[in-house]
Amino acid sequence: MSRYKNLTILHSNDLHGDFTAQDVDVNLVGGVSMLSGYIDKVRREEPNTIYAIAGDMFRGSVIDSEFKGMSTIEIMNAIAPDVVTLGNHETDYGIAHLLFLEKCAKFPIINANLFIKSNYARLFKPQIVLNVGGMKVLFIGILTEEVMAQAKNEAVIGSFVDIHEAAQEVGKICNAYNATDIDLTVLLTHIGFEEDKKLAAALDPAWGVDIIVGGHSHTFIEEPAVVNGITIVQAGTGTDQIGRFDIVVDTFENNIESWKWQAVPINSDTCPTDPDIEKLLAGYKQETDKKYGRTITRFRRKLTHPIRTKETELGGLLSDALAESLGLDVMLLGSGSVRNTQMGPLVVYQDLVECFPYDDSLHMLTVTGGQLKRMMQFMLRDGVWKGEHCEFYQLSKRLKIVYDIPNSTMLEFKFDGEDIDENRLFKIGLQKFHFSNFSEFFGVPFSEVEAIKKPVVVSTSTRDVLEEYLVTHQHLDREIDGRLTLIR
Repeated sequence: MSRYKNLTILHSNDLHGDFTAQDVDVNLVGGVSMLSGYIDKVRREEPNTIYAIAGDMFRGSVIDSEFKGMSTIEIMNAIAPDVVTLGNHETDYGIAHLLFLEKCAKFPIINANLFIKSNYARLFKPQIVLNVGGMKVLFIGILTEEVMAQAKNEAVIGSFVDIHEAAQEVGKICNAYNATDIDLTVLLTHIGFEEDKKLAAALDPAWGVDIIVGGHSHTFIEEPAVVNGITIVQAGTGTDQIGRFDIVVDTFENNIESWKWQAVPINSDTCPTDPDIEKLLAGYKQETDKKYGRTITRFRRKLTHPIRTKETELGGLLSDALAESLGLDVMLLGSGSVRNTQMGPLVVYQDLVECFPYDDSLHMLTVTGGQLKRMMQFMLRDGVWKGEHCEFYQLSKRLKIVYDIPNSTMLEFKFDGEDIDENRLFKIGLQKFHFSNFSEFFGVPFSEVEAIKKPVVVSTSTRDVLEEYLVTHQHLDREIDGRLTLIR
């Protein structure tokens, strides 16, 4: 028997309900039909193929949100991944619903560090050994600490959120399976590319981890990173591309002899379609088109949200709409809650729901100017610019900040054109997710703010407020006006 065997690992992450192909320069790009077509093609050409998903299958499309993830599970059942790990958005519909969806999945979902606090019983199987072409490949699933932010009210649920703790948990599993002659060990993570590097550095080489396939930070890479002898990859976001590892495994030494990695574009030039997936998708789309096809408004032009860590046109419009509608001094809109990079000029209800899928309540807090400044300084801390996944906010127009990134200094902090008095009180708006995690996301103890005035719910549906504003305001536009000016 040859000691060297070929193995192909295909991997996606952060699919976020990106089910349909898009027209890009007269070419169809992305979508689950061509993604499935490419995976099937590789499976025929390379019998020793594994397809893995590194979290966040859910959220981002009305097909997912309308059916609360059930449509996504059925589509994924048809594509038939070999292994999937959880992402933070898998908990968006609640832990109980996630456990229901896991029962509906015909593919294994693994996670090593989500557990019940009272007895430390894991909610999911932590690992799986896949037998492929006579090789044993161990996959271990690791989740981001953000799951605890989303599931904060589910007090019985806990997680190992520290990189050191996660590393030790990996070590326990690797030690337990060393005796089973594992040929390759892969961590399937959802903690972000920079955190993957930290995790790799914390792992003991004796544990035998070979590869980290990650997600969460939506990182597009040209070449894998290698830390502590571990190769780290990620495939951006959505279905426009898929990661591909072609590996030669030394089954005598249980390690990698050689490897090649590439990001493969999913488009109509290179990928066949899958008619079964198209038929399944059409059924769901027919249902959602009836409900979500109505026109909301028309902008003067397309408005964009290209990156979450700066002021954007779309973020400015939405934060202004909420502040104006609800009588707030300042609206701090979670930049990550704006899920699409552009919207308009014609806006139908589906566009609004897919761009802003989080229909949570909106809370009003009263803070001093000094507290607001501390909150904004925490948002703009050094870790944001070093690639750490930190919460960031779009500001409504009456607040203006000029921030010097290299010197970590706030040069201007004004409201209605005047310097902010530290003792002045401001009514600020926060979505429920950010309100529920106030101290963690803003670096100010919630007790300080609560002592000034009890926070109140000003709307039970943030999306309802936005829809009403857009319906009653036609031909909207929004320029970058410098409300958040970053000096680099």
